[in-house]
Amino acid sequence: MIMVSLALASLGVLVVLLTFGVPLPFCFGGALAYMSIIGGVSMKGMLMWGLQQILSPTLLCVPLFIFAGGLMGISGIAKYLLDFVDGFVGRKKGGLGVVATVTCAIIGAISGSGFTGVAATGPLLIPRMVERGYPRGYATALITDSSILGLLIPPSVIMIVFGWVTETSILACFLSTVIPGLLVTLLFSIINLVWARRFPLVLEPETSKAERRKEIMRRGWKALPALMMPVIILGGIYGGVMTPTEAASAAIIYSIPIGIWVYGGLKGKDYFRIAKDSAVSVGSIMLMIMCSMMLSQTYVMLQIPQSIVKTVFGITQNRTLLLILINLLLLFVGMIVNDLTGVILVAPLLLPLVKAIGIDPIHFAAIMGVNLAIGGVTPPYASILYLGMRVGDVEFTDILGPAMMFVVLGYLPVMIMTSFWPVLSLWLPSLLGYVVLP
Repeated sequence: MIMVSLALASLGVLVVLLTFGVPLPFCFGGALAYMSIIGGVSMKGMLMWGLQQILSPTLLCVPLFIFAGGLMGISGIAKYLLDFVDGFVGRKKGGLGVVATVTCAIIGAISGSGFTGVAATGPLLIPRMVERGYPRGYATALITDSSILGLLIPPSVIMIVFGWVTETSILACFLSTVIPGLLVTLLFSIINLVWARRFPLVLEPETSKAERRKEIMRRGWKALPALMMPVIILGGIYGGVMTPTEAASAAIIYSIPIGIWVYGGLKGKDYFRIAKDSAVSVGSIMLMIMCSMMLSQTYVMLQIPQSIVKTVFGITQNRTLLLILINLLLLFVGMIVNDLTGVILVAPLLLPLVKAIGIDPIHFAAIMGVNLAIGGVTPPYASILYLGMRVGDVEFTDILGPAMMFVVLGYLPVMIMTSFWPVLSLWLPSLLGYVVLP
């Protein structure tokens, strides 16, 4: 019980530092300092251990996917994907909102990041949606919330990190969030079609079926190089041809000539700027991973996960109640830290508990992915929500209402189904023999 209290106190220090806007590595450093100074925990060799962890080859795909996402955003790939999807439903009332949702889902499937979805589609779609009659706050909220699909539809960066931290099959983790991600996409599309009836939308004039078919074929031909990108990445990974790291490398190699010679959006100066921005982003991510891993390892050394299991089981052994508590904890964590930090910090602590109540680690990956995705657009942390505000040039009061509507009506039902209906996340992994359905 003393160790659990010490861990909770260190987490309290972490939350306080986060509240004051202290950079994430220093927040974890403060928690480690508390454990060392107040708790008397030895930190000998911990720094070297942390450095060894971030040198893992498994993590190499993280910077590669970030770089690939940056190239994709500026190369024109996102634009032509958007135009292609718009050809099918763009003339329907609310159709442009469906285009936004589906495009963000495709972008997420390519980049594995929610930030890329906002950065790549926001500048293109938000002005177009405003011109068609959508309120700017609503348009920004829809695109921002849809961008979180990048955390659910593989290859997801947080699933890579989860598999690495828990020593679970990364491919199985990828598969666990596919159906929840597609369900969120469907629900967002339905919500948008219903809600868009309130807006005075300006629609494109109707054309004949022959003209519409001709236009779709024209846009499809232009978008073909862009559409090949998710085929190469996902087909390579699920076909067993490439590892996630190799797939990320293939995405970079493919996007450079496409961006330069096919779409013409990628220039030499852009390439070096994206490389620089990606390096800065990766550097901060790796430092954060190292510090958070050191804190997690300290908890493991003190047998805090085992103590948590004993403490929780002393309160209740009801599986349903424990699942509710786990979801509430993950929601809270997602609201105060980013998704990667949440995975690294919480997954090792909760894994013994979820195993003890009979939850498969692959099922737990899906539960964690959905909850942390919600946290990305839920204040106070809400890093992706704040990025969406900057991209859409809207005030917090304008985006908060619509954003929370999509969370409550779209994400929360999927979170509940994912938590209490294991087949939703385990069916695809079971087809490849990673798990056995309960």
